Amino acid sequence: MFSAALQHIKLGDWLTLLLGSICVVLLTFKLWSGDLADKAIIRGGGKILSVVPLSRDQQIEVPGPLGISIIAIQNHKARIASDPSPRQYCVRQGWLQQAGEIALCLPNQVSVELVGSKKKYDSLNY
Repeated sequence: MFSAALQHIKLGDWLTLLLGSICVVLLTFKLWSGDLADKAIIRGGGKILSVVPLSRDQQIEVPGPLGISIIAIQNHKARIASDPSPRQYCVRQGWLQQAGEIALCLPNQVSVELVGSKKKYDSLNY
């Protein structure tokens, strides 16, 4: 039955399937891969405390209501290395490297957001 159906598929049909598959793969890479970030926006208490480049390795101490959070920047990546929050969700999130990624420590009111040359809008992606 299946081989009988293959007999009716012409060369143009195969080319259309191939071209469609190539378009799907290219669009997937273009639309779902984020741009690399070049800056980190560090917030504390709802205010922007600093905007730092990811090109220089450094550690930044950010004060919060519970204590000091430490943000580490290495190899064009950023992460919250330590935080006094009880559950440590922001520390467990690990390294951020693409524009639009963010780590939030809500109990300590500290966040780090990566930005690139283009603004990434989540609402347009979904």
